[in-house]
Amino acid sequence: MRNSYKIVIVGGGTAGISVAAQLLRKSNVLENDIAIIEPAYIHYYQPIWTLIGAGVAKKEDSGREMSSVIPKGAVWIQQSADGFKPEDHEVLLKDGTVIKYEYLVVAAGIEVLWDGIKGLKEALGTKEVCSIYSFEHITYTWDTIRNFKTGTALFTYPMTPIKCGAAPQKIMYLAEDYFYKMGIRDKIQVEFRTAESAIFDVMKYRMALEKIIERKNIDVAYHRNLIEIKAQEKIAIFENLSTNTIEEIKYDMIHVAPYMQAPRFIATSPIADANGWVDVDMYTLQHKTYKNVFGIGDNTNLPTHRSGSAVRKQVPVVVENLLSIMRDQPMNQFYDGYTACPIVTGYNKAILPEFNYQKEPVETMPFNQAIERTSLYLLKKNLLPIMYWDGMLKGTM
Repeated sequence: MRNSYKIVIVGGGTAGISVAAQLLRKSNVLENDIAIIEPAYIHYYQPIWTLIGAGVAKKEDSGREMSSVIPKGAVWIQQSADGFKPEDHEVLLKDGTVIKYEYLVVAAGIEVLWDGIKGLKEALGTKEVCSIYSFEHITYTWDTIRNFKTGTALFTYPMTPIKCGAAPQKIMYLAEDYFYKMGIRDKIQVEFRTAESAIFDVMKYRMALEKIIERKNIDVAYHRNLIEIKAQEKIAIFENLSTNTIEEIKYDMIHVAPYMQAPRFIATSPIADANGWVDVDMYTLQHKTYKNVFGIGDNTNLPTHRSGSAVRKQVPVVVENLLSIMRDQPMNQFYDGYTACPIVTGYNKAILPEFNYQKEPVETMPFNQAIERTSLYLLKKNLLPIMYWDGMLKGTM
């Protein structure tokens, strides 16, 4: 195995593959001089996991072999990264190998802490404890929803940053709609407990979602962070972040969004900020200290939602700015914090928040995207996966 490349990309998820694909399209001289460090055999399109958990998409359709999405001309190093020596331009692998680079792109995603909430790891996939964030247990989420008949259906959102921040709401809205369609909604109390201070942090969409919650008669409480599950007793224990008190909720099914954090090998390295995230300039995505290093996606400290749509807008910024510094030219591409977050509110309805760093709507459709529409649901369900596999990952969008 070669141990030196012009560009090394850590991570073979959405960001890493898309950056490699665009770089190779824009520069022929980089062929076989870009390495992607990624241990996984399967690449997943994770935005569809919500729909799998609601029974309208197939689990097997969410993943493809990693070898099939690695761009032609990129070298796949199927190992785990374990650290960085940016002063020496080195990435350390778990097996002890050292990979040298001239330029580095860190796109390693976010780490899910299944053991962060006491009792969750042991109970997950049993006793009506489910989560669409676990590929292994997505179908158990659907089994739990479709077999649920009466009682309290509890959905949670943690105090840590998470990927696809609206997903805990989406699965709740879909479950509520399923209960309604089955004629059992009046027998079920749907509750949402979130550590956040609002249902959404952009006012236009917050107001729309609050109306949807009211219409669906969902009981919502804010500043509640789940800290423990007692699965045998079906009790969820929350910390009330406003009063610093402990609250217990008796449930009959619970969907949990787990704690997440920056990958440990990043958090303990020189490229991390004080909170463990890759420390980048929020506009250029260049590292604040190491100028031949860029960060992208969920592992960065960018003050925006962690989502695939955010990555789609970040990729060309990283690619163009990286090529500029390789050519000793000034960087001229800037990321404005754009992200989009299709929020399904039922089996044939969705809204589509699009916004920037200033939390201002930047909608691209010729209509009000805060209004529930079937067209937006079909965009989420049918069109976006095609755009992902055949566009983003191939470097064409």
